[in-house]
Amino acid sequence: MNQPLLSPWAPRARGYCLPGSLLLKLRLGEAPESIPAWADVRRGHMAVAQSVDGGAIDRIVRRHAGALHIARLHGAVGGRPGERHQGYDDAEQVFGLARTFRLRLPPGVPVGALADALNQLATVESATPNALCVTPFELPGPAGDADDAPWQRVQAAAALAFEPGDPTVIVGIVDSGVAMQHAELSGRLRPGLDTVQLGRSDLAQGLELLGDRQFPDTDPTDQFVGHGMGCAGIIGARGLAMPPGLAGQTQILPLRALGAARFPGKAQPVGIGAVSDLDVAVKAAVDLGATVINMSFGTDDATLSPEMPRPHADVVAYALDRGCVLVAASGNSGTDDCYWPAAYPGVIAVGAVDAAGKPCPFSTRHPNVALCAPGRDVLTLGLQGYQLVTGTSFAAPFVSAAAALLVSRARRRSFALDSATLRELLVSSCQVFGTPASGCGRGVLDALAALRALDALIDRSAGTGPVDSG
Repeated sequence: MNQPLLSPWAPRARGYCLPGSLLLKLRLGEAPESIPAWADVRRGHMAVAQSVDGGAIDRIVRRHAGALHIARLHGAVGGRPGERHQGYDDAEQVFGLARTFRLRLPPGVPVGALADALNQLATVESATPNALCVTPFELPGPAGDADDAPWQRVQAAAALAFEPGDPTVIVGIVDSGVAMQHAELSGRLRPGLDTVQLGRSDLAQGLELLGDRQFPDTDPTDQFVGHGMGCAGIIGARGLAMPPGLAGQTQILPLRALGAARFPGKAQPVGIGAVSDLDVAVKAAVDLGATVINMSFGTDDATLSPEMPRPHADVVAYALDRGCVLVAASGNSGTDDCYWPAAYPGVIAVGAVDAAGKPCPFSTRHPNVALCAPGRDVLTLGLQGYQLVTGTSFAAPFVSAAAALLVSRARRRSFALDSATLRELLVSSCQVFGTPASGCGRGVLDALAALRALDALIDRSAGTGPVDSG
């Protein structure tokens, strides 16, 4: 039976999982070393494995599915083609990335029942359906006029005059990809990746998959959606016909983890991707040197079964352990909901405000929200030209960009800035809301104030700041 697809921002929607896919995570020490990585299988370097343990797991899968086709979801950092299943480091093992596998199943297999059976085994840490994310969803209300009010609100011009950004700092954007040849991004983009792996049988009846959809490659081009492009403009536009991106000279690493699909009766395509594809992209961003990762996607906790692991937990833990700054959109439900990955400790969850600095009615309110940024009628890049965007998806990249400026400033002054301190600088320097706004964080991003707070911290650490005579 077909289920309605889940938009990650649509409150209380039913979740949709890929019918031919299951994610299996084995306990530490239980993962066979011989099973290849999906990247090597997809590129023809290795054949998919047809056995896991020669025992209980194999018997259960074959009883439900008739055959077993399995590969590792993640390759080892620094792994060579054909050998990406070898040489995992301690972090990849401890956080489960070396122990997570993707099973390919024939049509009609009851994925939920198979997962339940596998979860009874002592060697299995978790077996879960592979959920599907869709973004964006339509926001109510007419668009306003395009101006630079959102940029003024966060003191963007003054912040860039104070710190122009460091081109060695990399911001990863895990999204729908970008238009690589857009003039506004000339000189701003690093080579990226496409992690989308979707087949036509993966989607509900009536959805039309568009463009590149099935094979991982090194081309993160988005031809249909524009969601990732909107984020990229806020972070790194050169400023030819819109305000310059707040991250200045920082480089962008585009990761296309959301493919493109068109819903019946809808003209505008949406970004659509499996949780597994998003996880692969986040890990790739970490391994390719991203210091900041923007994640303008999410899943409502209410759509998940209580016994299911929460999405993205392992890659979030891995990224934080590597010292990455993770920024996520809080959601567009307008209520007190919990979205993943925004709700994880260590992730900077961002809500949206309008040009006047008031929380937008659609912005999700939750105790995990750290701060807000402009998310209403923001002028940014489109796939061709420019677009006016609304949503917490586009508030998050303001904070990602400010984080990149802080990292750039710290490097310029030879200061080791950890992600927890960076988060505190962003939050403590906010423009405080005029009236209390429960669940919207401390206030509105102030990029210049955050940079000045960092300088003051560095001066105190070096013993060059003002002396307290008291």
